[in-house]
Amino acid sequence: MDYKSIQFSVDAATGVARLTLNRPDKMNAFTGDMHAELRHALDALQAGTGDCAQARVLVVTGAGRGFCAGQDLADPDMVFTPGEPPPDIGDVVERNFKPLVMRLTNLRVPTIARVQGVAAGAGCSLALACDMVVAAEAASFMLPFSKIGLIPDTGASWAVPQRLGFARAMGLALTAQKLPAAKAADWGLIWECVANDALDGAVDALAAQLAALPTTALVRTRAAMLAAHTATLEQHLSFEALMMRELGHSADYVEGVSAFLEKRPARFNQA
Repeated sequence: MDYKSIQFSVDAATGVARLTLNRPDKMNAFTGDMHAELRHALDALQAGTGDCAQARVLVVTGAGRGFCAGQDLADPDMVFTPGEPPPDIGDVVERNFKPLVMRLTNLRVPTIARVQGVAAGAGCSLALACDMVVAAEAASFMLPFSKIGLIPDTGASWAVPQRLGFARAMGLALTAQKLPAAKAADWGLIWECVANDALDGAVDALAAQLAALPTTALVRTRAAMLAAHTATLEQHLSFEALMMRELGHSADYVEGVSAFLEKRPARFNQA
C-alpha cells in the first residue's frame, strides 16, 4: 500500500518497527483513510512477512508538534449537516477504532507510544492502547468528549479508570481538562515523562531494551495483565499456569536459564 496518512518502517538490524501518524497539519487527526493504512501496516507486522519478520518492538508516534488530536470531524464519515440526521458515530467506532485497539492489544510484539505533544480524544486512547507510554514534558493528555456530548471511546473509558481509579478518571472525563505529562506519570497513567530534548533517546533506549528481551514472554505478560481485570484469583492462577506451561517449553526460556547458569548475556532470537 502507498501510505499517505502514516509512515511505517522496520529496522531489521535493531528489530524496531516505527509507525508514525503523518497528518501534522491536522495534528494527526484520524480519518477513514488513515485507519485503512493503519490496519494494513499492523496486519503486515502481525503476519511477520518480509522486513516485518525482524520486528521485535513497535514504536507509535505522531509527526510534527502533536501526537494525535483524535477523530477528524471533517472526515466524510463524521460530517455533520445541520437539519439532517447526524452520522452514525457508533458505526465509525465499530469499523475503525475498535479494530485498531484490538490489533494493538493482540500484536505479536510489545508497543511503545512516543508522545511529544497533545494526545487528545482517540489520540489519548491510542497512546494508552500501547503497552508503555513515554512522553515529553511538553505533552499532555485530554479526554474532551464531554464538550461535544460524547463519552470517552477507543477504550479510554476502560483503560483510564483501570490506571487511575474512579475519582481521577471521572474528573478527567467530565471536565475535559488537560493532564500534563509530568502529572500523568506521577498519577500512573503513563510509564515515564522526560525532558523534551531527551524524548528520542529515552524511547530509543527503551525500544532497544525490549527488542533484546524474549518477545513472546513480553506479549504473554500483556495478555496476563489484561486478563486479570476480569478474572477471579483462582481463574487467574490457572491462566498463569497455562502461560507458564507454554513459555516453559520455549527456546527463549532455555536460552534465558542457560545464560543465567553460564553467567553470560542471553541472546533471544525467538520472535
